[in-house]
Amino acid sequence: MGNELRIGIIGVGLMGADHAERVVERVSGGRLVAVSDPDTARATALAERYEGVRALADPLDLVADDDVDAVVIASPGVVHEEQVLACLAAGKHALCEKPLTMDGESSLRLVRAEREVGRPLVQLGFMRRFDPEYARMKELLGSGRLGRLLLVHNTHRNKDVPDSFSSEMIVRDSLVHEVDVARFLFDEEIAEVTVHSPTPTSAAAPGVVDPQVSVFRMAGGAVVTNEVFVRNQVGYEVRCEAVCERGTAIAGRPWGDLYTTQARDVGGSWGGGVPADFRQRFALAYDLEVQAWVDATRRGEVVGPTTWDGYAATVVSEAGMASLASGEPVGVRLADRETLS
Repeated sequence: MGNELRIGIIGVGLMGADHAERVVERVSGGRLVAVSDPDTARATALAERYEGVRALADPLDLVADDDVDAVVIASPGVVHEEQVLACLAAGKHALCEKPLTMDGESSLRLVRAEREVGRPLVQLGFMRRFDPEYARMKELLGSGRLGRLLLVHNTHRNKDVPDSFSSEMIVRDSLVHEVDVARFLFDEEIAEVTVHSPTPTSAAAPGVVDPQVSVFRMAGGAVVTNEVFVRNQVGYEVRCEAVCERGTAIAGRPWGDLYTTQARDVGGSWGGGVPADFRQRFALAYDLEVQAWVDATRRGEVVGPTTWDGYAATVVSEAGMASLASGEPVGVRLADRETLS
């Protein structure tokens, strides 16, 4: 591959447009050359903002285009399987936003398809792994300085979501990040999920369970607790506390060096303002994620979350949605990774 990675982006809604700006303005070694979106007017308008960028109506045409070396997939999850398969068939690296697909069966098909290609080509967009605070936490836990990791407590709050954001979406689209964080920090799989339904906020859309509190039991017996609250009306807050035998580590601490806000009311008047959404809180994480993807792709490698990570997260999310419906613990059943063919 040449010195510059020519990048195409599929899906230029909120996340895709953000990635387009990132590639053009903040990432080195890559150049945006094409975009595609079902809303052709939106794709055309975005392409016209940047010199040398074309808008293609068909996302599969973008994948097949000889002038596109690698693809960012920021389209809805329902079309990811087709688009990732197209990238694999073309031998092109892809950065696929979560979810890998909408169900475990189709995600597993992509894991198998990539193995048939004979080399990794897909990185999943779990950006928290690239956030400096989470990365430092992972490094600290790996050093052994704090002893064995025993518990993890996650907090995930959004200021607001559309009325169409259902109880199931809170599990599939929000809690899925905590799923990846737990697997990332423990280096093991989640064995069981229980989703609890506290009294919902008065701000919740009719019939929506918000907030939700879930408990993961890890394969090694450790426990992870998660609060997901998507209409807290204050701002976007994400924190993680790792409790070890000889101390604790916290990412996203409100008084930390990278995330300094301490506000806790709707007006954001105590200690400063809370970020309005994820793009502000994790802006650096996204920059580092895409830069790492570009650098690795130019080397012919994949770094960060893999198709297996995407598959595992989807299966855990399915178990979480089943637990949400039943109120009971649900076991997680993954394929045998070592014998998978």
